[in-house]
Amino acid sequence: MDKFVITVSRQFASMGRSIAHSLSERLQIPFYDRDIVEETAKRMQLPLSLVSDTEETSGSVYFKRQYPLGMGISSMQDEIFLIQKNIIEDLAAKESCIIVGRCADSILHSMKNRLSVFVFAPYESRYDNCIHHLGMDASTAEKMIRSVDRSRQLYHKRYCENYKDEYSNKDLMLNSSSFGIEGSAAVLETVIRDRFMQ
Repeated sequence: MDKFVITVSRQFASMGRSIAHSLSERLQIPFYDRDIVEETAKRMQLPLSLVSDTEETSGSVYFKRQYPLGMGISSMQDEIFLIQKNIIEDLAAKESCIIVGRCADSILHSMKNRLSVFVFAPYESRYDNCIHHLGMDASTAEKMIRSVDRSRQLYHKRYCENYKDEYSNKDLMLNSSSFGIEGSAAVLETVIRDRFMQ
């Protein structure tokens, strides 16, 4: 069996990360999400929380204080992206795996055995997930859905070549509200086994 990589992009609170985790258990291959942030922080010799807060936004007070002249927030975000790009390419070259977010679909667009998945759900479903799965109050849920989706779109526009919308560079769109977490993982497992594991 040849090596393959699944990239998973998702709308906020569509449960894409949970689906990717379940899928990795079903396929017995690793999935990478926060591990990429941890490795980035290690390579940059910066606090994990700092890299996490800055990778898809430009609002870090730390960077404003740390780099008042010369290197600014924008160039630091560029550096974070380049390091994460290298990490993603290293992971994809090493083994079959699932990579969540961080423009992996664009970074690996020319890879032969790659399936790019976008997980989405209607607003009402995502709002419900925020309340019942992520433990948010109503006001926080509304704010997070708007702000995180917007931040991810801007991040992709900046770093993804030929990016037009959320559907760019995607092979498969999956409405997680139609199947739930385990059902969505089962649908993806069927597709992936048929495509890569025959």
